[in-house]
Amino acid sequence: MTSRFHVRQADVIPYAPANHTGTQNFRMIGPETVGAKQVEVLIGELGRGKGALPHAHPGIEQVCYLLEGEAHVEVGGEKFEMKPGEACFFPADTMHLFIATSERAKVMVIYAPPYGEDPKKVIRP
Repeated sequence: MTSRFHVRQADVIPYAPANHTGTQNFRMIGPETVGAKQVEVLIGELGRGKGALPHAHPGIEQVCYLLEGEAHVEVGGEKFEMKPGEACFFPADTMHLFIATSERAKVMVIYAPPYGEDPKKVIRP
């Protein structure tokens, strides 16, 4: 990367997030990439039937914006299907899951404040 404010997905090393199956995330915006202190932006890529198992994040809000594919979402007692161009919100401390229902899916995930894959920031059922 040649800028401290510009990030290319091709330059980011993907990782397999905790409590997810068949998912690779690219941390695009966060403390370690651009020095962001209040927000984190990821791109997640997942295959059919894969994604986030039920969990919650204490004190962290999350937004998912579906870029490609389709997904099944459950949050706060609601269940719904998502298509590209749709977003969902996971309030802090609220159990949720996100599973790809198409062959593959691509999702932009925003956390506020940053999550950073800290195991102490996950609540499992």
